Amino acid sequence: MHPLKWIILSLALFQGGWLLFDGGRALIVGDYVTPASGPRAGQLGPWSRVVSAIGFDPRGNFIKGVHVLLGTAWLASMAVFAFKPAAGWWCVLVCSAASLWYLPVGTLLSLVQIGLLLAVHVRKLQ
Repeated sequence: MHPLKWIILSLALFQGGWLLFDGGRALIVGDYVTPASGPRAGQLGPWSRVVSAIGFDPRGNFIKGVHVLLGTAWLASMAVFAFKPAAGWWCVLVCSAASLWYLPVGTLLSLVQIGLLLAVHVRKLQ
């Protein structure tokens, strides 16, 4: 398997796994993983301001469910990409675009994956 494919799969596993874990934990325990001490203790990341700006409660069940669904979509996309790269390419691209709101880490990982996917796509055309 090409190294770029391994990198894309690893990033998808990390991003999807985290979204699923954090959203699932928030649904079960009541809140996301947040810093326990320091100046940002108990605060959510910058993504929460994006969610609030469009009218949703970042700590509401709807957004917790979005985390779980998007995390699950990431993991499913990863599996499709591993076994059927042509179809999986589109799945990972859609998940990457759908995760751009997840500032800062999710946005960065999504942009990296989009870049890698385009590099892989361009390479296949040559």
